Amino acid sequence: MTILEESRWASVAAGLIGASGVALAAAASHAGGEQLLRPASTICLAHAPALVALSLAGDRIRLAGLVALGMTLGTLLFAGDLVARHFLGSGLFPMAAPSGGLTLIASWLVLAVAAALRRR
Repeated sequence: MTILEESRWASVAAGLIGASGVALAAAASHAGGEQLLRPASTICLAHAPALVALSLAGDRIRLAGLVALGMTLGTLLFAGDLVARHFLGSGLFPMAAPSGGLTLIASWLVLAVAAALRRR
């Protein structure tokens, strides 16, 4: 069994990303980060439940591990770049947020296709 076939890591990622989303929402409200921290929080809080669902349904959805990996990496890139811009004054690297966003979009599309396919 490979790491992408095991689903427990996706639940761990979901917990960390969800907690980050709540912390970022608090920081946005109390530390003046509405423009960058609020969207980072939203991305985290939108994808944490999806990761939990993928973890629970991983054995019933083809490519669930790959989708979870894409969502995790995409969320880290997108939200991480916004957080870095707020606290450090510059992003992680050029095109980090758009790369993360495209990774998230691709992950959702792979999920749609994979869910439509029957598992053997």
